Amino acid sequence: MSDPLDTVFAALADPTRRAILSMLLEDDMAVTDVAEPFEMSLAAISKHLNILSRAGLISQERRGRVKWCKLEPDAMKDASVWMQGFGQFEPVNLDAFERFLAVENLAGGSDDPQK
Repeated sequence: MSDPLDTVFAALADPTRRAILSMLLEDDMAVTDVAEPFEMSLAAISKHLNILSRAGLISQERRGRVKWCKLEPDAMKDASVWMQGFGQFEPVNLDAFERFLAVENLAGGSDDPQK
C-alpha cells in the first residue's frame, strides 16, 4: 500500500493489533509481555507488531537482549483528522426530510405558475 492512510487503516482493521495498541497506551512493553495475553505464537505476534511498525503506529527497539514496543500516537493523527471530517455532519432524519418536502410541495404547488 502506497498511501500512508491506507496502511494505517489496514493495520487497525485487525482486532489483535487494536488490542496491542490499547495495551501500549499504558506503557512501553517487551514483545514477550505483549504476546502474553494472546493465544498465539510469538512469531504470530511478531508479524502483528511488524505490521504496526510499518504503519508507523509503534516503534520497536532493542534494549539489551529484549525487544521493546512503544506506541507512536502521532501516526494516527492523519487518520483521526480524516475521520473527524465525518463527525461534522448531523445524521439526516430521512422521514422528517420527506415530510418537509411533502409540505413544501403542497404549499408551493398551487402558487407556482410553472406547475
